[in-house]
Amino acid sequence: MKSPSEQALAGAWPAPPLDPRRVRAITLDLDDTLWPIWPTIARAEAVMQAWLAEHAPATATLCQQPGTLRATRERMGRERPDLAHDLSALRRETVRALLLQAGDDPVLAEPAFEVFFAERQRVELFEDALPVLAWLSARFPVVALSNGNADLQRVGIAEHFHAAIGAREFGVGKPDPRIFHAAADAAGVPAHAVLHIGDDVHLDAVGALQAGMQAAWVNRDAREWPHGRWRPHVTLSDLRALVAVLDRAAP
Repeated sequence: MKSPSEQALAGAWPAPPLDPRRVRAITLDLDDTLWPIWPTIARAEAVMQAWLAEHAPATATLCQQPGTLRATRERMGRERPDLAHDLSALRRETVRALLLQAGDDPVLAEPAFEVFFAERQRVELFEDALPVLAWLSARFPVVALSNGNADLQRVGIAEHFHAAIGAREFGVGKPDPRIFHAAADAAGVPAHAVLHIGDDVHLDAVGALQAGMQAAWVNRDAREWPHGRWRPHVTLSDLRALVAVLDRAAP
């Protein structure tokens, strides 16, 4: 038996506007929704490169060749499809492959990755992230829903989350409806009572719609919505706009 939201997906589009009265829980993407991810990754890779220069100089030299790190990671993704949903393991094995290629000790892959991973958790939150997280968590169970490898404890925001569902632990990632439904289960509500918030058009917005949730698309840089049939229930220029939308349901 399909929920009302799932039945609506088979009907006319675009989706109706967000109905705040239906929202009983929040699922929330992390990377590029609460913080910009690529500056974080670039800084973490630079820190790992400095570590390699000291402990595995041949590998550090290899990594300085343009495109080498990316090409090796892509090759590793093809060779190890079992790591598709585990970005930590994929990066660790990429470093191991580079160490082997350069003739350095592959055992260094683990400490090199730990240097990267520690820096990867030093995110710079968007200005609106913490105030809105506090507002949401005071009113709803909030579940982190991510394909990435951020650690809420190490980032320092775990107190605002009821639970966290990650692709690595769950075995599939967004936009698979199963991971959205697992997050709804973790919040203790049916999927149609969840508002999912995220920046990615396909992984977040369309994925949530296909799972029978309401979808809030965080569009900080004023992109055009690329889908014809699918449409989020609400588009947000920033997270503060969400507070105004949800406050409409307040008595």
